[in-house]
Amino acid sequence: MISKITISSSLDQDLAIAIAECSHDKTFILADTMTRDYCWPLLRNHPSLKDASFITIDATDANKTLESLTHVWKTLGDRGATRHSCMICLGGGMVTDLGGFAASTFKRGINYINIPTTLLAMVDASVGGKTGINFNGLKNEIGVFSQAADVIISTRFLKTLDDQNLRSGFAEMLKHGLISDQKKWASLINFDLFHPDLDQLQQMVAESIDVKAKIVEQDPYEQGIRKALNLGHTIGHAFESWSLQQGHPILHGYAVAYGLTCELYLSCVKTNFPTDKMRTTVDFIKQHYGKLSITCDDYPALTALMKHDKKNRGDDINFTLLGEIGDIRINQTASIKEIEEAMDFLREC
Repeated sequence: MISKITISSSLDQDLAIAIAECSHDKTFILADTMTRDYCWPLLRNHPSLKDASFITIDATDANKTLESLTHVWKTLGDRGATRHSCMICLGGGMVTDLGGFAASTFKRGINYINIPTTLLAMVDASVGGKTGINFNGLKNEIGVFSQAADVIISTRFLKTLDDQNLRSGFAEMLKHGLISDQKKWASLINFDLFHPDLDQLQQMVAESIDVKAKIVEQDPYEQGIRKALNLGHTIGHAFESWSLQQGHPILHGYAVAYGLTCELYLSCVKTNFPTDKMRTTVDFIKQHYGKLSITCDDYPALTALMKHDKKNRGDDINFTLLGEIGDIRINQTASIKEIEEAMDFLREC
């Protein structure tokens, strides 16, 4: 069963309801150093949180680690958390991923509420029940499926974001448009991301979440159609892990945007995706996400990372591709040569 998702028009009221519905003896709030400074002030005086215990972890995906997870577990234990406690994950995807995993495994599972504060977390990480940490140089290598008791989406937090983080989240929305329908895709491609209208974006966020929620509801454990959400991610996750190894991490949404470029190319070659729609999407990505600095010398390391992808079976590298916008082709494979050609295409763009 998927989490309750609240598109909030009154954050104070919706949070009070969520906490009241989440039976608990103690309340804990998990945030990173950034959301503690920029987002916690919006909730600090909420009556339901006056006795809550605050846990802070370092910001950025580089800290989505076993060490951070251990810190959360230890703090919960030291402060007397029980199986009946509740944790609120206030932050971006790193916080909701790690926090959800910590809550789902502490004393075999305590309730948790996600309050995503980035566009990326709103439309992707906080919805769908995937939790986990990075491990051994690989993205989300350790984790569990576990649904939050509630996910509260408040676009008030978008005002705290810089342009890069806004664009990072928008890449996942673009993916949702591609796997959905022509109308949603066109509205995203035509959105003015240089001068974003946050009121218009709020409605688009709700639509994007609805696309993901309906897919997750059909396939909560990713046995079939939920693999549609992996479009752009097989190669995108390799770019993200590689950049982390290089000591120059890129935001998840930027990695997905570059991955979409490569996997739309593969869709044209292997499943006859229309070239004009591929070009239109790739031009949008080029205009807003710039260039990934890879060379052909990096290909062996990148393809090695793809071989570790959780979606693979045996030696085949698994992809979700498209035959058309909304025409989803899961469980596709590509040769190393084809993948390298897709990365050549990305570099030439």
